Amino acid sequence: MKKVNIGGVPEHFNLAWYLTLKDGEYKDKNINLRWHDYPGGTGAMCKGLRNGEIDIAVILTEGVIKDIIAGNPSKIVQTFVQTPLVWGVHVAHDSPYKAIADLKGTKAAISRYGSGSHLMAYINAENNDWNLDDDLDFEVIKDLNGAVKGLTAGDADYFLWEKFTTKPLVDEGTFRRIGDCPSPWPCFVIAVSEAFIESNKDDLKTILEIINKTTKEFKDIPRIDKTIANRYEQQLDDVKEWLSITEWSQELIDKKTVMNVQNQLFALNIIPKIVDYHKLTYKL
Repeated sequence: MKKVNIGGVPEHFNLAWYLTLKDGEYKDKNINLRWHDYPGGTGAMCKGLRNGEIDIAVILTEGVIKDIIAGNPSKIVQTFVQTPLVWGVHVAHDSPYKAIADLKGTKAAISRYGSGSHLMAYINAENNDWNLDDDLDFEVIKDLNGAVKGLTAGDADYFLWEKFTTKPLVDEGTFRRIGDCPSPWPCFVIAVSEAFIESNKDDLKTILEIINKTTKEFKDIPRIDKTIANRYEQQLDDVKEWLSITEWSQELIDKKTVMNVQNQLFALNIIPKIVDYHKLTYKL
């Protein structure tokens, strides 16, 4: 049986993977798919792809594009979630900051450099006409638990993270969400190391066929909203709202979208150059 390592954030977006693993669908095809949680997010997964910890990552679009340009020997083989990610802009509950404008020049908590929380801090700054050199400062906090500690202790002033994931922390009074910052592109893609693509194309096709069948039918699974609410400790109304605005994809990300991501990252000086579409993607 072929062992394959895959990584992703331990969030509701990836429940379809858990369901297919629980049902033994990959083992039925002689594939031992092993899921690895990456609470540190995109930066940690990029590192995992580079050092061979994982073969496949369900990863933020902008983060993996940046890292492939920086030398990560991987390719995007498919969009996973087509809709943008809605990033909440969070502060500690007792923070003096009441609006995004108040955060100009303060310190953003980020999971690591090159992560989604890092890149979206730039997008948020750009959206609000801040000076990218003078008005941005960062504190590395590793993950969501680190953000709770960092914001509460005053080590950082604000934190961007997917708003439904952090909603329980807002509900319990740990964070306040003072605004949203949607990503201007599809949020999650499936990236695969080039070495794995070259030697395991058939297994990769099988894995994608299985997960795509589930994501096509995901919203029709009986009581899926209650399953998500219970598993991820979220309010049922929040889950219903999230399901209503979220669409999965079974297709390769298109050239126009990839160039849009690169153009924005280049304009923000996050990437040093714009590369050809085929250097970032692989069509199975």
